[in-house]
Amino acid sequence: MAITVRGRNIEITPALKDHVAKRIGKITKYFDSANMGEITAILTVNKGRHIVEVTVPINGILLRGEEATTDMYASIDLVIDKLERQIEKYKTKLSRNLKNGTFKAEPVPAAALASDDEDSNIIVKTKRFAVKPMAVDEAVMQMNLINHDFFVFTNAETEEVNVVYRRKDGQYGLIEPEF
Repeated sequence: MAITVRGRNIEITPALKDHVAKRIGKITKYFDSANMGEITAILTVNKGRHIVEVTVPINGILLRGEEATTDMYASIDLVIDKLERQIEKYKTKLSRNLKNGTFKAEPVPAAALASDDEDSNIIVKTKRFAVKPMAVDEAVMQMNLINHDFFVFTNAETEEVNVVYRRKDGQYGLIEPEF
């Protein structure tokens, strides 16, 4: 199990790194370490707030948690507790999907982004990821696990790229392409 601890506006001390590794050990017990990718913990200090973001890739599934307090150790503890609650909440679905091999990694090249010449539409960050075939309910689960408002995936039924998103009323929406 590889753990990367990075700091923004903070020096990562051996004590902080050991605390992160010890606490992440609590969530790694749920999964086989052979199926886990590199776990990333980003510790940030911004205007007195100590923010911790942890990303755990497990066999194509991403667990992600973020917490902010006035104490870095408390933030670390809270984010690990949040990840444990996510695992407990989705334990049945996760175990079923991991056993069935639903999330096999088959990288699909991302579409190129078109850019405008205007300065107001500058892209400041680009992310690339493998788009995996999955059912709509699995995409909603994945979106909730990474704590985002939308998720891009390949629909296993239609074999087309779809987007699920969280609506303002708390329900979910699905965007399907029409050609």
